[in-house]
Amino acid sequence: TVQDTIDPTAICQNITVQLDALGNVIITSADIDNGSFDNCSTPNNDLTFSIDNSEFDCSNVGANTVTLTVTDAYGNTSSCTATVTVIDDVAPFASCQNITVQLDANGQVTITPAMINNGSSDICGIDTMMVNPSSFTCAGIGTNTVTLTVIDVNGNISTCTSTVTVQDNVPPVALCQNISIDLDATGNASIVASQIDNGSSDACGIATITVSPNTFTCANMGANTVTLTVTDLNGNVSTCTATVTVNDNTNPDAICQNITV
Repeated sequence: TVQDTIDPTAICQNITVQLDALGNVIITSADIDNGSFDNCSTPNNDLTFSIDNSEFDCSNVGANTVTLTVTDAYGNTSSCTATVTVIDDVAPFASCQNITVQLDANGQVTITPAMINNGSSDICGIDTMMVNPSSFTCAGIGTNTVTLTVIDVNGNISTCTSTVTVQDNVPPVALCQNISIDLDATGNASIVASQIDNGSSDACGIATITVSPNTFTCANMGANTVTLTVTDLNGNVSTCTATVTVNDNTNPDAICQNITV
């Protein structure tokens, strides 16, 4: 009676595999085997191979120990271990959306990646998102191109771009002051906006300042209400009112004539 009681020789090799777009990868025993053999290996004594782990996903990124078991036709077995290094080289999906933002009273606005993100994803998970530029001032009024950078948990990077439209809808601050004016010798007087303005301001700059009414006659003696209109560089308007007190401090002309009575 001839028996084979000698175990086969199991020889393993380390391998590196990459996850697919769905975050999965499958290996076979042939991937790990590195020339395992048996003393009685013949065409009628084929070796059989099995591994204890053949499927990997995002949770296995990095080094994984896999055991290869080799069995000959007579039931003798041997095993060895190999390191299966799982790599995620699939870049995340970066998706952007266009947005419109408003400057604040200081002429500034800041955006976040969440405002630009339009459903970016990664099968293994997103670690961070960044947007650049992320802050705008009056100089950025109009359309601006920004870049969203998406980094997954394994360091893969994708980017996309979107348009950020910056608007200034904040009206200027209109400040008035009361003044007193004197009619001239002809009974007329006029004022300019700068006489009524008391430090009106706007974060993005003032385009025009006007006052109405701006002319006065004897019919306007006393207190008169005038309106100061302040328009900023982006068309926003504010108003305030002031009192213009009209005085007549011009002495009359006394003209005499000689008579006989």
